[in-house]
Amino acid sequence: MMEPLHLTHSPLPRTLNTIMEATAGKKILVVEDEQDIAQLVQHYLQKEGFRSVTAMSGVEALKKVKEEKPDLIVLDLMLPEMDGLDVCKRVRSAPDTAMIPIIMLTAKAEESDTIVGLELGADDYVTKPFSPKALVARVKALLRRIDRTASTGPAHYRCGALTLDPTRHEVSLNGQEIPLTAKEFGLLEHLLRHRGRVLTREVLLNAVWGYDYYGTTRTVDVHIRRLKQKLPLLEDAILSVKSLGYKLKDTD
Repeated sequence: MMEPLHLTHSPLPRTLNTIMEATAGKKILVVEDEQDIAQLVQHYLQKEGFRSVTAMSGVEALKKVKEEKPDLIVLDLMLPEMDGLDVCKRVRSAPDTAMIPIIMLTAKAEESDTIVGLELGADDYVTKPFSPKALVARVKALLRRIDRTASTGPAHYRCGALTLDPTRHEVSLNGQEIPLTAKEFGLLEHLLRHRGRVLTREVLLNAVWGYDYYGTTRTVDVHIRRLKQKLPLLEDAILSVKSLGYKLKDTD
């Protein structure tokens, strides 16, 4: 006679516990004028331990950003009163909100619309129709990337007059803080960490975006261009390697 099978509940692996701790309790602002979609996204976020609030228009979104101080914004492109691009622009232009991660939702599949959103400072985008589970996975990946940057690596990275502090998640130039988006910060940190090495666009996507990215590698080019605009000293420091990717010069 076979012995009965005894099932035991093993503790979660340390890595999984770490992931859950890093995202638990984070507040997500969902900006979506279609109530069914907003409620669906909110439901999936709450199932994963996130706190969530919603806004139905661009004007309401800006109000909620100030009132709620979210850890991340899921932002629809097509909104009444003020579209998502304008909301993104205003969030990025205010020093106290400039570094809030933004994932943009859009029903437009054209690359030009995506590029505009990235140019204005969105960290990622999801095209409708989308899987709520996949969206939540991207939210987790973006927040984990920020937390990981803050907890690993040396105390500071330097490039000439530029200093990057992973712990405080700050970048300063000649002592003046320069606001960067989460993806811009992650990209710069990865280039500094691997200074002198050629990093392909695919490697940068995997390292900074933190998941199997199925968009275009043009995303990296957009963020590199934004970094150079915000930090002109990087114009000569970040070198484009034809047909491969980028590297940060290993001397100042």
